[in-house]
Order: sequence, then C-alpha cells, then structure tokens
Amino acid sequence: MSVATERPATFASLNPATGEVVAEHPVHDPAAVADTVERARAAARWWRALGWKERRVRLLNIKGALARNLNRMAELIHQETGKPVQDAQLETIMAIVHLDWAARNARKVLGPRTVFPGVASLNQKAVLEYQPLGVVGVIGPWNYPIFTPMGSIAYALAAGNAVVFKPSEFTPGVGVFLAELVAGVVPEQPVLQTVTGLGDTGAALASSPGIGKIAFTGSARTAKKVMAACAANLTPIVAECGGKDACIVDADADLDAAADAALWGAMANAGQTCIGIERIYVVDRAYDAFLDALTRKARDLRPGFDREAAYGPITMPAQLDIIERHIKDALDKGGRAVVGGAESVREPYVEPVVLTDVPDDSAAVREETFGPTVTVHKVADLEEALEKANRTDYGLAGTIFSGNKRRAMDAARRMRSGMTSINAFASFAMVAALPFGGVGESGFGRIHGADGLREFARPKAITRTRFNLPMNLTSFDRTEKDMARLLQLINVLHAKRYKR
Repeated sequence: MSVATERPATFASLNPATGEVVAEHPVHDPAAVADTVERARAAARWWRALGWKERRVRLLNIKGALARNLNRMAELIHQETGKPVQDAQLETIMAIVHLDWAARNARKVLGPRTVFPGVASLNQKAVLEYQPLGVVGVIGPWNYPIFTPMGSIAYALAAGNAVVFKPSEFTPGVGVFLAELVAGVVPEQPVLQTVTGLGDTGAALASSPGIGKIAFTGSARTAKKVMAACAANLTPIVAECGGKDACIVDADADLDAAADAALWGAMANAGQTCIGIERIYVVDRAYDAFLDALTRKARDLRPGFDREAAYGPITMPAQLDIIERHIKDALDKGGRAVVGGAESVREPYVEPVVLTDVPDDSAAVREETFGPTVTVHKVADLEEALEKANRTDYGLAGTIFSGNKRRAMDAARRMRSGMTSINAFASFAMVAALPFGGVGESGFGRIHGADGLREFARPKAITRTRFNLPMNLTSFDRTEKDMARLLQLINVLHAKRYKR
C-alpha cells in the first residue's frame, strides 16, 4: 500500500483500508506557516479583548456546529483513519464534551480572584489571574484526529488564545474541516487556522518565534525533535507521547467485565491508542478463568472497513513491521499465541493476537506495539502485578479491576501513570474535569480539566497597597526599631516548635 505522498505543492491523504485518495491538501512551507502565525497574533489580540462572556458564547456555538456536523466529521475520520464510523462518532462526541466543559469553566478557573496576602502583608490587596499566551500551536496525531487535539484546541481557545493547528499528514482533512466550522461561527478573525503538510510544516510551526506554546501529541522520539525546535525561542511545550499501559486483574474482580474492558482497551481502533492496554497482569487464582473469557471474546473480533467490522486497518503502514516484529520476538522467546499469531498481520489489517508466557525482556512487553495485540501474565498477587506494571519507562494510563475498593484505590495511587481507571477502561478520558497526561517517556504537562486550562495561560500576580503600615521596611528610612518590631513579629508567627 502507498502512503501519503508529497508533490511540489500538495500531498494526498489516503484511505488506509483501500489506498484511495480521500483529498489533496497543500503543503504549507515555512513562509506560509509564518504568515498564518502572524494572522493568528492579530486574531489573538481580538479574541482576548472579547472577554470571558463573549468567548464562552462563541465556543458554545462552535460546539453546536460540531454537534450538528457530527456525522459528517465521523465519516471523514472513517475515511482518513479507517476506524469504524461508530468509533469515529464516539470520538467526536468526546471532543464535544470537552469543548463544552472548557467553554463553561474557563472564567471560573482562570478569572481574577483575591488571595489572602498573609499577616505580614495585610495592607496589600493580592490578586491572581491567568492571562493568555497569545498563539498556541497544536500538532495533532492521526489515531484520534478530533478528540486528542481538541483537548488542546478547546482549552487554549477558552483561555483566550488563538490556535494554529497542524494535523497529522494522515488526517489533514479533519483539521481543515474543523477550522471551517470555527470560521463559520467566528467569521471576524481566524482564531483557529489549520496548516497542512508533512514534518517540515510541523517543524516550522514549532520553531516560529510568534508561538506562545506548542501542544504536541506523538511519539517520544518526535517529541524530542519538537522540543529542540522550540528551544531556539524558549517556547514551552506540553507533550503527550506514547504508553505501554497495563491492566491489573485482582483475584476477586468481575472477570467477565474485566475481560470485556481489557479486550476493548487492547483491540479498539486496531490497538492504535496511546492509552490502550498492551499488558495484562492477572492474579493466579483468576488467571485461567480470565484468559478463557478474554480469548473467547477475542476470537469473535474481525477487522475490516465495513460497518460490521470490530475495528479498522493499521493507519500508518510502517507500523505493520513493528507489530509483526513484536509478535515474532515474543514467540521466539517462548511465548504462546492463544489467539492469532505472526500470520495475523495481513496488510492493511492485523487480526486479534493474544500472547501468554511472554518473557519480561521481550519487545512485546517493553516497547509500545500500537496494534491489536496484548500480552497476558500470571502473577502471585496484586503487589507483584503492580511491581511488574510499573516496570516501564512509560507512565501514561492504567486500568485496575478488583472487587475490593480499598485495595484498588491503593494500587491506583501507586501505579506509575498520569491516569488510572478502576473497573472500567479509560473512563477518565470522558470526565472533562480531570487532567490528562503522563510521566517519563509518556510526556509531561496536562490537557483537559482545570490543569488543562492553566496549561494555556500564564499566572499573573498583582498587589495593590490599600494603606500604609506604621513602618516601611523597603525604604532607606528604615530604622533599627522597625527591624526589631519585624523580628519580634516573625518570632511570634513562625518560631514555635511543633510536636510530632
């Protein structure tokens, strides 16, 4: 199968299931990106001056436009990624939910508020507010081309910024359509613009001196290149990278529910999910029953491009080699394929693969596979499961199934991840008030929720003197008596010894 191809001025986005051209899009060169950023800077000044109320109304109207065009957006996602239409609809719904939350909560989170100045500064009125960064550059992924970038776009707009969006070269049409919807609601200024192209277009956006922050989603390897481009202008970056997420199944878990959720977490979107489940650790008393339920369900799944298919093709053709290598490495090192095997890789699809007895040093356990494969491991107890789950440089998300709320909460807190869901897969992604992001090789910074709004604003501290104190300590007229009084006050306030 061919991939997205570059021409002198355009490139083609292709349907990964059929190889057919979905559309041709321009390759925006550095000069075009610079012009776009310059327009965004003017738009950002206008957008900021509108104020909280006017931005809220416009963002809610953008949400309405996206909701009215939900099926059209989903069909475009289906064509550009190959994922089932219903999955594309669900993804668009999640984007709508986050856009709604950001619009309704921006002022409450970021608006000016008075803070207590402390006893030593009682004469000061202290105000904290969050100001826009100006122009935010968003570099989006292909696997969730509307939901993932919306976690930056919606929150950046709600915080008062203009946005320049560079979608993946595999899904450029989604970004173009989104910008068209926004322009229809906000025709006065281009508060959201989309630039299309390949890697050079993204590099031009990251290195632009007019950008206040870059929000990047992709591999850790590419994130480091983006960070290097940002470094030239000290442009800050929020990076959401890959994962090798684990699911832990306790002995007293609802095994049918756990198998159902784990299968969805591993196979949905052909496993091309940064928070997808790639490793499952099952306490030995539940192992056989869980594995039986999982394999029984997995055998019923069929990839394809038709409406009855469980999931679609591998969107990025180069990933097929990685998936096949991981499967073969696991089998060569003593692992067993209880569902599928190396023969399951049939371009452009990969049939479900469930591996057991896979050594911890195999690529299928250590590296991100990004395909519809999963390894299942037997462990003695929850403690061993947690120790093995945390044995990774990644730290994005995780899942725990247990019938004991206290044990599950304790394990969730200790799991090396930015997000953990209990007795469900990735339920945190639908809760717009919760932050989303990882640690280690999974990146840094947060989108979604109040933390996501603050990610796209700068805190501004303001103090105003309400009345003069009897003594002025920041003056050359300060006396020894003034300092003595201050030291006496500090002794009263802070010198006390506290008992353990």
